[in-house]
Amino acid sequence: MRMAFIVAAAVGAALVLCTPTAPARAQSPAGPPAPPQVAGRLLTLDEAVAIALASQPQIQARLFDYAAARYRVDQAIAPLLPQLAGSVTAAKSQSVGAPPSSTITSREFSDTLVAQVALSQLLFDFGKNMAATAAAKKLAAVALEDIELQRQLIALAVKEAYTNMLLAERLIRVNQQALDRAELNLKSARGFFEVGTRPKSDVARAEVDVANAKLTVIQARNAERLARVALNTGMGIEVDTPTQVQDNLVYEPVTLDRAALRAEALRERPEMRQARLLAESAEASERQAFRNFFPDITGSGTYGGARTDLGETWTATLSMSWTLYDGGGRIARYREAKANMDAARARVRASELDIIQNVEQSQLTVGEAAERIQAAQAAVASAQENFRLAQGRFDAGVGTILELTDAQLALTQAQQTEAQALSDYRIAIYRLDRARGRR
Repeated sequence: MRMAFIVAAAVGAALVLCTPTAPARAQSPAGPPAPPQVAGRLLTLDEAVAIALASQPQIQARLFDYAAARYRVDQAIAPLLPQLAGSVTAAKSQSVGAPPSSTITSREFSDTLVAQVALSQLLFDFGKNMAATAAAKKLAAVALEDIELQRQLIALAVKEAYTNMLLAERLIRVNQQALDRAELNLKSARGFFEVGTRPKSDVARAEVDVANAKLTVIQARNAERLARVALNTGMGIEVDTPTQVQDNLVYEPVTLDRAALRAEALRERPEMRQARLLAESAEASERQAFRNFFPDITGSGTYGGARTDLGETWTATLSMSWTLYDGGGRIARYREAKANMDAARARVRASELDIIQNVEQSQLTVGEAAERIQAAQAAVASAQENFRLAQGRFDAGVGTILELTDAQLALTQAQQTEAQALSDYRIAIYRLDRARGRR
């Protein structure tokens, strides 16, 4: 009875140690959220990002990956806890024998029943399982950083799709204005032709310009539809949702501190933290491989009954197992773990260089896009004045249709270049935020 009580107590302790704590359960991924209501209202950029972070299944997948990594930590620590097993064996045997002095054969039947409960506890293993647990914890932390990495990537994708949709809408307006101007020129050319002041070729050229402008408007509208599909996909909602976004394509100058950007990126980028955690995990695996050269000391005991009357039986054992030679397998595994550790340390430095390069390139792109905006806005102003003069000369009968259409094309191209520069500037800022570890 005393042994049974000890076994029950050990089972209770094991259950307490293995049961997840309340914070661990709170971190488990929840079910799919309810679909957001985005139709019929203007979405701001922050709202679009928030919807994506709540609805994107890729983020949900990373949450489940992290949950699985936490359970692998439980698996790694399990050998350190008491191990309890029960067994029941029933056997029926028959023996046949003939005594030398007799011609009569004897038959004997016997039944055997053995029922027992075995309890074992690893007493000392020179830190092998502790090293394995430390490695598993580091890998779980890597999975946690992967959640943040996926959130940052999703946020950047949504911001770029949001901006591309705004650019498409801006280009629709630019090309629609170009179509309106082309139709007005066609109307003027026809009027001049009817009164005999302009040749038929002016009307034909104006008709070509109208047809080209219509084609450009069709292409711009299709680009806007494609951009909406990309935005809806990034937010994790139905692709045919009639999403509408609030315009933010304006130039807002930013001040950049080169040293501060580098420091923030190395501190906040999840890739940098992942590289460091992987290096620490590799170090723990190397320690585990080294400690595999040492023995394990285990204590165990059994309690139960045997024979037909289930007479009480019990044993207590203290054992040490030590593999002295396994053909060089442990030595090879240790060398492999050491090589993996050195590689992981080198990847930390490689990640640092990649992040610094990313920050530098993003910063330069922001500056270049800002300069293009200034140049594009000046070009738009000049193109507008040139078109005004060409329009006046054509209406006065002293300008040609070629001069007018060239001025109109130059104005449309300048407006498109300005819209593209504004879009590139916003995307460059978003990529710089991502480069320094921001959503």
